[in-house]
Amino acid sequence: MVSSTPTSQITLDGQPAVLVRTIGWLTLAFLVAFLINNILLLGFDIPSGRELLSDPSIRNLIQPLVYAFSFLCIIYWVNKTPNRTLRRDANQITNFNTYFIRACFFSVLFVGVVDASIAWMRVESLLPVLFNEATASALLRSSFIGTMIHIPLIILGFIVALFSRTLGFFWLALMIVGAELLIVISRFVFSYEQSLMGDLVRYWYAALFLFASAYTLLQEGHVRVDILYSGFNSRKKGKVNAYGSIFLGMMTAITIILICLWSKQAIVNSPVMNFEVTQTGTAGMYTKYQMAGFLLIFAITMQIQFVSSFLEAVADIRNEPGKREVAPISH
Repeated sequence: MVSSTPTSQITLDGQPAVLVRTIGWLTLAFLVAFLINNILLLGFDIPSGRELLSDPSIRNLIQPLVYAFSFLCIIYWVNKTPNRTLRRDANQITNFNTYFIRACFFSVLFVGVVDASIAWMRVESLLPVLFNEATASALLRSSFIGTMIHIPLIILGFIVALFSRTLGFFWLALMIVGAELLIVISRFVFSYEQSLMGDLVRYWYAALFLFASAYTLLQEGHVRVDILYSGFNSRKKGKVNAYGSIFLGMMTAITIILICLWSKQAIVNSPVMNFEVTQTGTAGMYTKYQMAGFLLIFAITMQIQFVSSFLEAVADIRNEPGKREVAPISH
């Protein structure tokens, strides 16, 4: 396991790298615009703009304008701040990504505990006992739980992440062990088992595996097939990392994002819009639609981190000061 050592110094201003910074930030601008347009398509039925040539209406112009506005803002800002160093930008991008990942972990932690509790009350027929008839009936509908319970808990997770200094997957890993232990004890000691128990472990484990990937990339914890790389100097390593970030990292991440959100019937849009649940129905948790979204979060966080890695790699090529060192954790 590895941990990054604190950056001794990040120079705020240096030699201009306008083109490289523009490429990096435009990549993120495209990602943001694409996500906004996906919301416009799903929530407001705003067309993608592919019909603009045959029907040049304002409605068909909205999504292209989102892209144009995002790109122009980035180009203006990069040219307005030409002397910002690449490491400064990379550090800013990484800090945001770290917060976003931390917030996602806390969100699934809260949602898992609450949704599993509701599922258990459904299985044991406790909802009519603890709640009035209207509430008990509503807690059987995934659309109600998704909008009235899951979304507030997700917002809470993002708020908690503002005040937490640790990544949530440390706590999530502990909760997974606890959930597995509960399954073993309940099954072999009390001969009691419900499908919601397995749902909870799969829900948390999927989040742990997919959300931690970008942080692992930051810490250089992924397996690297190293034949020549270790013998390169810093400049050559920077070139390898820069090209790899673009052609292997960013291209793969954006491909996953496009597949996830390309249409209303896409593999993420469809289950999220319908608050899709497992085949176990009321016996299990109502989080299957979120697990479909985990793949999207994985791709988004990896895309953001690859942009940061690209800027760091070019900074290595340019020998910018403040290189981030990654060293083994001392035991």
